[in-house]
Amino acid sequence: MVNTTTAAGLVGVVLLARHGDRTTYYQDPNTYNSTQAYITPLGEQQEFELGSFLRNTYLNPDSPSFIQNISTDVVNVDQLTVRADAGGGNVILNSAYALLQGLYPSTQKSEITLANGTTILPPLGGYQYVPVESLEFWQSPSLTSWMDCEYFQSHLTRFYVSSAFINMSTTAAPFLSALKPYLGGVSNNFTNMIYDHVNVQYTYNQTYYKTLPSTFLQQARYYADWLQSNIFTDSVNNGIGQIAIRTLLPEVFWALGNMTKTSNQVKMNIQEIDYKPFISLFNVTNATVTDPDISGIANYAAVVALELSQDSQGQYEVSMKFKNGTEDSQFRQLKMFGNTSITLDSFIQHLFSTTINSTNNWCFSCNQTVLRGCSVFNYSNDPFLYGYGTGYTR
Repeated sequence: MVNTTTAAGLVGVVLLARHGDRTTYYQDPNTYNSTQAYITPLGEQQEFELGSFLRNTYLNPDSPSFIQNISTDVVNVDQLTVRADAGGGNVILNSAYALLQGLYPSTQKSEITLANGTTILPPLGGYQYVPVESLEFWQSPSLTSWMDCEYFQSHLTRFYVSSAFINMSTTAAPFLSALKPYLGGVSNNFTNMIYDHVNVQYTYNQTYYKTLPSTFLQQARYYADWLQSNIFTDSVNNGIGQIAIRTLLPEVFWALGNMTKTSNQVKMNIQEIDYKPFISLFNVTNATVTDPDISGIANYAAVVALELSQDSQGQYEVSMKFKNGTEDSQFRQLKMFGNTSITLDSFIQHLFSTTINSTNNWCFSCNQTVLRGCSVFNYSNDPFLYGYGTGYTR
């Protein structure tokens, strides 16, 4: 099926945006809990550029992807929903603010006139303050569903003893040994996100930049891509390896569905997230079947756009596009289930069984009875607790 976006433009869009460049952090390979990290000036600029790109794509009346009836210069906060993971330092939340600076930059048009005739321009030349819902780790598992998920930890344990992991670890061993002098105190165990350390040092340490062998950064990225694409996917859509997108999909469904209602005002829904949901999303939609190169870690300031349009018969359709960070100048059209666009109903039907749509369901899906709000639920009569019948027993 071809993309049948009408000349009138889009109905709306849901955007999944990865945060910008950040300081170094450590991610426990056995739990995927991580230390705090903070956005850098480079990361802020990457997100600002992403916001500017999105502005030109969706707020420009001359763009084929212009969103119908959206405010183009002065933000109408009722037309935007923005949510960001607020845990683990400020990198994701502040990325959302930087993106919004590019999407709705400062403008003299934002001035107002008081009853007494005084004209007031917001600070910083008309800075536009867009509300962002900051989602703390303890509030909901929606954006960080792999953390404190016991079945996900079991998934990691099984993967680390799989033949695929052992074989790739053996292949990587000579490189990891050669890389060890460049890792400082970081372990060169294949389970570690070694690429993150190498990339941060290569970006900010001039001595490291000059002395690291020319192919080492690319090799570290190759193995990181392979590792993460295996950890955050599964053989079935409702498998625990897909959990990063399974808790986010209900928000996507809700946002797209609301955009079809005449009473709805929201035209753009932005979710500022980590790299993990990208991997799972591309897998559950079969996007990697036709574009296998997107299966790894999305670059900083990458974005997925789920565009909602109407065809000539008034049927709502969804199309998925991807821009892999500032390295890409334009969106790339992806296929979902073999099509460049599918009806909204079909999109939901394909993925509905994948979703985890409440904290209660997350607790059940993760075998978690204490942390992240799970202690308030009663599982005493649940025959599936601890994995009986689910295939995820320890």
